[in-house]
This record gives sequence, structure tokens and C-alpha cells, in this order.
Amino acid sequence: MRCPYCLSSKIRVLDSRDVEEENSIRRRRLCEACSKRFTTYEKAELVDLVVVKKDGTREPYNSGKILGGMLKACEKRPVNRDEIESIAGKIDRKIRSKGVKEITSKKIGEMVIKELFKLDSVAYVRFASVYNQFNSTKEFTRIITMFNKRKEQMEK
Repeated sequence: MRCPYCLSSKIRVLDSRDVEEENSIRRRRLCEACSKRFTTYEKAELVDLVVVKKDGTREPYNSGKILGGMLKACEKRPVNRDEIESIAGKIDRKIRSKGVKEITSKKIGEMVIKELFKLDSVAYVRFASVYNQFNSTKEFTRIITMFNKRKEQMEK
């Protein structure tokens, strides 16, 4: 660790705190050479995770894509952004806790759809229509009918 101001390596930690939402540690530091204070955040480096897409291509896992997809589905809906971020974090933790090196985009999509089903019906249909690549109004009708049946079953 080097001071961002003078680049000295004579750094002392003044205070450490857990940042629970981000699963990291916040440290207040003091440079003994120039006496400036600064904050750092430490986060565990996790195993590289690869997403296997529908066409068989692979790309590095990016938890931001889950949040982005959910935000898009919930756009202009009465859903709190904090709630969306919390659900996206929950999905991310669930994926990482599996301890696998690869996961299919289908599995990720299913996790998101399951959470959106509970959160908001319109967001659920929006996400499902993009995820399942709907090409006709019949497909929208089918998923809305299925959604209503599942909701009724849950309420019984």
C-alpha cells in the first residue's frame, strides 16, 4: 500500500469497519510521511466465474448485468431501487455460493425471473419477454395467463 498523495509506503491503519452490503472492509489510513488521511476498501478476490450463453459462447461473469436487466425490467414501475439492488445482490451471492467455475445464462435468467415474479408482475413479463425472445402476442398472452394461474395458486 502506498499513499495516494506522496507515494510513501509508511502507512498506518487507524480504523477498520465491515461494510456488510458490499462484503468488504473499510479502512481509514494515515500516511506517516505526509500526515494525510485516506480511506481504502478491501474486498475478497473471488474465483473467476464464466457464463455459458445460449449459443455456447463464454464470457466473464458480470454481476452488473443482473442489476442492469432488473432495472430495465422495473423501469417506470413503483419498485424501490434499493430493493432491486438487494435482490440482485442476493442472486449474486447465490451464484457465487455454488462454488462452480461456470454457470449458464439460463440458470441466471431463471433466478432473476423467480425474484421478479415475487416483486412486480409487469417487470416479470417484461424480463420474461426479452429472456424468452417473444416474437408474437400469443406468447405474451400465454405468459400472462401462466402468471395469473401461479399467483392464484400461491394465494390459496
